[in-house]
Amino acid sequence: MQFNAIQIILVAVWAFIVGIDQFDFLESLYQPIVTGAVIGAILGDLQTGLVVGGTYQLMTIGNMPVGGAQPPNAVIGGVMSAVFGIASGLDTGAAVALAIPFALIGQYMITLVFTVMSPLMSSADKLAEKGDTKGIVRLNYFAMAMLGALFAVVCVGGLLGGSALGTSLQEFSDKYKWFMNGLDAAGKMMRFVGFATLLRIMLSNDLWGFYLSGFALAVVIGSIEGTAGATLLLVAFVGFAIAFYDFQTRVAMRKNAGSGNGGGDEDGI
Repeated sequence: MQFNAIQIILVAVWAFIVGIDQFDFLESLYQPIVTGAVIGAILGDLQTGLVVGGTYQLMTIGNMPVGGAQPPNAVIGGVMSAVFGIASGLDTGAAVALAIPFALIGQYMITLVFTVMSPLMSSADKLAEKGDTKGIVRLNYFAMAMLGALFAVVCVGGLLGGSALGTSLQEFSDKYKWFMNGLDAAGKMMRFVGFATLLRIMLSNDLWGFYLSGFALAVVIGSIEGTAGATLLLVAFVGFAIAFYDFQTRVAMRKNAGSGNGGGDEDGI
């Protein structure tokens, strides 16, 4: 299937936007089910884009970045699965499978951007001390532009090169394992740094029980084959249920305190 210049440019622009949206805009444009529909509309097959995007969404629904550690990137994977499903006429399963190498490269790219930006945070601190808000804004725009440009290059390359580029990317990963292993080690290290930062800000003595209970629950659910793929999602549901119950209890207590229903002689107290 041949693509015209407008289609190629639109795919590049969309990949640039959703690459940034994953971390900055946060409008859920980067979700595969949305991305698949948009790519399908651009390439002239909205139905296939929706089907492939929805399938990829289900595959990645339990994956999420935790403390800086990245799962295979759903943004590039969603774009490329739709591209392969439409351009090559592959069935949904084959299109999703063929997009996996691109998703892995997207993971490494994010880790690379994070690694490049880490030493620049000292520059941001200096700019903050000087009150240079424009400098901080420029630094953030630089990070967003770098990430979006990397995503656009990979997606356009996949659009034009198809499965051949996917094979080349896989061969590159196999040939230069030292480089990929370095990025993988950096991602694993950032996981613990991220958790340490979160715990320093959020954790109090009253919350240790919830933290340990959640950790134990995640281990139990993750060890069951049927639920391992949705471990984080299931633990999140349990956490939400506890938080919602606590919220309702506190609201009821405040209402009772404000209405003066604190008991009295007629209550036998």
